[in-house]
Amino acid sequence: MEHVELFFKSVFVDNMVFAYFLGMCSYLAVSKKVSTAVGLGAAVIFVLTVTVPLNWLLDQYILQEGALSWLGAEFAEYDLSFLSFILFIATIATMVQLVEIVVERFSPSLYNSLGIFLPLIAVNCAILGGSLFMQSREIESFTLALNYGFSSGIGWFLAILAIAAIREKIRYSNVPAPLRGLGITFIITGLMAIGFMSFGGMLTGGDEEIEVSEVRSAEVEKTSELNTENIAQNETLEVSEITPQ
Repeated sequence: MEHVELFFKSVFVDNMVFAYFLGMCSYLAVSKKVSTAVGLGAAVIFVLTVTVPLNWLLDQYILQEGALSWLGAEFAEYDLSFLSFILFIATIATMVQLVEIVVERFSPSLYNSLGIFLPLIAVNCAILGGSLFMQSREIESFTLALNYGFSSGIGWFLAILAIAAIREKIRYSNVPAPLRGLGITFIITGLMAIGFMSFGGMLTGGDEEIEVSEVRSAEVEKTSELNTENIAQNETLEVSEITPQ
């Protein structure tokens, strides 16, 4: 259940684009065609899925205070958390370089259409944001970190795919001149963000209902206990009144 909740929250409620506005430069620049948006979105999914769990391992076994205790008792007091940014970015840059090599080898047309934005995934805010959010939220296990990286990538992929499909259709629409280009794109992005954030009520409503039901059941138990005590007291009084002095 925890994995499912984390997946849907990362895709819809905590979407990298619509909730935190991370990776907006690539989101706006490469969303003019669906084909290029799909290619870049798939690359982002791969990089996030690989880098978030890798950076989780780095954080758990190298960076945190006491994480080096597996090397020996003399290393237990070391705290290398100040190196988080450097090591996280190094991991991301390595994976992006691998993606760039693979895309150039197997899809030269996609490589040319993405242009400079493919290597710029290394400095994409959404990629680094995934690792930093993983660290700040104190994700407890490797599988949860893997889930979080994959679902965050899916969320970014859905965002750029949706805006690319809309922008392709908008070319044939009569958009007012002052809003053409980035103006109408920002308006559509804001409307989609409202739609994605509305999933928050669906994901948290069940927890609230469970809490309310628990409170009500506790109140009912207390009431029944009080009623039982009152009945017992009344019976005691009646017996004492009937008993001859």
